[in-house]
Amino acid sequence: MRRAPQGEDPERGALFAILGITFDAELLELALTHRSYAYEHGGSPHNERLEFLGDSILGQAVTVKLFRENPHLDEGDLAKRRASVVSTVALAQVARAIGLGPFILLGRGEDASGGRTKASILADTVEAIIGACYIGAGPDAATALVLRLIEPLLEDPTRFGAAMDPKTSLQEASAHRGAGNPVYSVTNTGPDHDKTFHATVTVPGLVTATGEGTSKKHAEMAAALTAWTMLNKHD
Repeated sequence: MRRAPQGEDPERGALFAILGITFDAELLELALTHRSYAYEHGGSPHNERLEFLGDSILGQAVTVKLFRENPHLDEGDLAKRRASVVSTVALAQVARAIGLGPFILLGRGEDASGGRTKASILADTVEAIIGACYIGAGPDAATALVLRLIEPLLEDPTRFGAAMDPKTSLQEASAHRGAGNPVYSVTNTGPDHDKTFHATVTVPGLVTATGEGTSKKHAEMAAALTAWTMLNKHD
């Protein structure tokens, strides 16, 4: 990993080292600023514009890589593979792998409710960092960052099926092991306009996992993918 340049905030420097790139530290801080933090600090800027930009850069970089490296796949299969590595679940996995949570600037309420582990916040922050990298270091550096971040996902071919349809994959894995059907329960928190859904799935006698998302469906999918991953680690 690249060393953090002299004079940078040590925490930001540590994150630059993890990412393997440097650009303006204030731009990185903006990318890490959740709207809940901005609201509590007088309506200061937050990361949603950078997130919007980063989402486009992420999609383009992944699309080009898959297109070039998989000449045998048709449009539908390419789209499914792209979806499996740019989804909220996948990007949250990337964020957890690099230890992003502690670096995010959150409001007190969001922090107290476990915001640093929420898939939606983690995924959005990854996209914002990609957008900040594009602005601060240029398009080539941003593309390179995307490919470094998603490389572990692309190198795991088993994840494509599960990530695209985690509930079906979990049900098949459960049946293969002679267990009963997965059982889901879902709760939600937050105001009506900004609810977060929390799902728990149990494969009787084998595994229990949780997930969260901006809808019941997304929360169940996140929980199912975690459970599927846990089951396959036990094999």
